[in-house]
Amino acid sequence: MDTIPEMDSSNSENNTSINTTNSSMATSSSSSAAAAATTTPSRYENQKRRDWNTFGQYLKNHRPPLSLSRCSGAHVLEFLRYLDQFGKTKVHTPICPFYGHPNPPAPCPCPLRQAWGSLDALIGRLRAAFEENGGKPEANPFGARAVRLYLREVRDLQSKARGISYEKKKRKRLPQQMQPQLPPPGAT
Repeated sequence: MDTIPEMDSSNSENNTSINTTNSSMATSSSSSAAAAATTTPSRYENQKRRDWNTFGQYLKNHRPPLSLSRCSGAHVLEFLRYLDQFGKTKVHTPICPFYGHPNPPAPCPCPLRQAWGSLDALIGRLRAAFEENGGKPEANPFGARAVRLYLREVRDLQSKARGISYEKKKRKRLPQQMQPQLPPPGAT
């Protein structure tokens, strides 16, 4: 999965959690596991923090600089288009002879883009980070209709260009005998 480039070189938060974890490991083996679990953020939380910092850096470098409160879905779309230059997924153009082929037999000059799945996951993390950092859900620019439509458009375009279908995963249903049986109405 593609990750977005790190623009903020400060790493003090990471060092703090490592130091906390190391000092707690010196106490005892049983309490160190509990301390490590509570002080070490998950991989998802770390990625969410990096994504949030990168978006904040993007807003600072924006001309003119933008505050988060003035950020809209249009700015989020600008950010997603900016990220495309760092993509690693070959997306064939309609005039490419390999358009619609999942495994092209030869190289082609088609552009590298961010994969739809990466953008979708990024928007999900940024949506959560926005609300965790004091934003109101109804004012969340990452949940704007324009962003959802853009992601759908990218998914459809990449699906056709790469010959891959992005179907929703179907939920597995429990077999009939595994589901709890309720007594018929009126039976006691």
